[in-house]
Amino acid sequence: MAGDAVLLAGGGRAILLQLADPRVGHGVARHSDFAARPLDRLHGTMTYLYAIVDGTAEESAFVRRHVDRAHGPVHSDRHAAPAAGDPARDEHGELRYDAFDRDAQLWVAATLWDSAVQVWERVHGPLDPVHAETVYRQYSVVGTSLQVPASAWPADRAAFDRWWADRVARLDVDDEARAVAHDLLHPRSPLWLRLVMPVAGLVTTALLPASVREAYGLPWDDRRARRADLVLDVLARAWPHVPARLRTLPRDRYLAGLRRRMRDAAPSDRSR
Repeated sequence: MAGDAVLLAGGGRAILLQLADPRVGHGVARHSDFAARPLDRLHGTMTYLYAIVDGTAEESAFVRRHVDRAHGPVHSDRHAAPAAGDPARDEHGELRYDAFDRDAQLWVAATLWDSAVQVWERVHGPLDPVHAETVYRQYSVVGTSLQVPASAWPADRAAFDRWWADRVARLDVDDEARAVAHDLLHPRSPLWLRLVMPVAGLVTTALLPASVREAYGLPWDDRRARRADLVLDVLARAWPHVPARLRTLPRDRYLAGLRRRMRDAAPSDRSR
């Protein structure tokens, strides 16, 4: 399931959900450049996912170290005192965030799982309950390979669904998240991304929970809903006929790129 490239159709949805948690949104807004390099977060996430799921132990360790180094600078002023009654904000009302925050990492992993299963079931049909539970438990490695303790991942899909509904209800899309979302949905380059983004943006908007779609101020009506259904219906009919080697091509290319980076890395970085 994880190697099927159709899951990339949920990438935009996962990113917008991640940004809707202000701890993630502010970190991304202040420590990345979506406008100039809109695909960087997707590339980094997919390399991590494929290495964790399908890579060797050495490849998994290498990519975890890379992610931890990238997360190092992503934090607010750690010296600011927390505001009274609100430990998430400092004494000036500014949000306190840190890329090593276990709860924020749990949220990111959860958005990847929920987006993956939404797209998979829309294209391939519902997972049978037993298989779904197995896949769900296996998916916890996405979060627990970093700083998320295994006990934090909800015990089963029913527990996840309850946890998810509560978290979505408490999301707080602010102006910084909206600005990053705008850059994501309206890229300036490359040209091919600008050409496909109207369709990709339509699918992303369709897959979002209604409350999150509204919080971002994304336009939505019956006409757009019908167009999105048409795109997803065509994808569901066509995708099973795509040769398997093409359906897994992104995974294979990302892993090949990772292995080249590892060959070029210093011996100490490969083996630590």
